[in-house]
Formats: sequence, structure tokens, C-alpha cells
Amino acid sequence: METYEGGCTCRHVRYRMTGKPLFVHACHCTWCQRETGTVFALNAMIEADRVELLAGPVDIVDTPSHSGNGQRIARCPTCRVAVWSHYGSPLVSFVRVGTLDAPDAFPPDIHIFTSTKQPWVRLSDEVPVVPEYYRSAEMWPAASLARRHALFPPK
Repeated sequence: METYEGGCTCRHVRYRMTGKPLFVHACHCTWCQRETGTVFALNAMIEADRVELLAGPVDIVDTPSHSGNGQRIARCPTCRVAVWSHYGSPLVSFVRVGTLDAPDAFPPDIHIFTSTKQPWVRLSDEVPVVPEYYRSAEMWPAASLARRHALFPPK
């Protein structure tokens, strides 16, 4: 299985992703803009048990979110860079693609919440663009849907 390593700016925190992400979001919501200090967040969604902390520890910071459910952000205790987070379920990690050693390996699969993107950001038609969120069943590859089903079996 392929592995991908990453970490924070000061290299105090290092982690390994085992396998490819389920899906990669470029989120343009105003909450992500504020949280990251830039125009969008690029998050690789992957099963939390496929993210291994190699050096650390991380500080977990609880922050509010638009949904009201909040998010738990794993940050380096030294340089404070966010390396991943959990929205809702602790079973899925949202790895900050920019913290990977080779971030070019994971371009976005979709641009979400583009209704609040900065007006000067231009998006191509090569990647799906949606004004808010979307239905995973309509966008995710079958293999990713199967992995998600394993995490969250139907009741």
C-alpha cells in the first residue's frame, strides 16, 4: 500500500497517511477561509486509522463550525500549524494537503461552497464545482464509497 508523509513547518509533528484519500475537497466556505487565513482549505479525507503519528504529539483544538458540530483540529504545539482535523466523526480525518511532503499528489476532486469563494478566484471546468455541498454517492468513486460504507454501515 502506498504511503504519504507530512508534517508541520518546524517538523516537530510528522505523520504518515497509509493509502490514498477517500476524496479531496477544496472548501471555499468563509469558515475555512478564516481558519486557514487563505481563500480555501484543501483537505484529503481519509480513514482516521490510516493516519499514523510518527513524531509529535499534537494539540487538539476544538473550534466552532458553520454546522454547529464544531471541528477538532490537530495542531503542532510548537509552530501551531494545523495538520488534520475531524468534522463530526472521529473515524475520518481531514488531512491538510499542504502539510504533505508531496502535496501535488492530491489535487482537489471537487470545489465546495463556491457560493462564498472569493470573486477573483477562477476555477476551471476540469474539476466539479458546486455552490454548497454535494451527495457523496453522486461524486465519489465506487472504491471510496465502499471504504466509507465499511466505516459507516447502514442501520
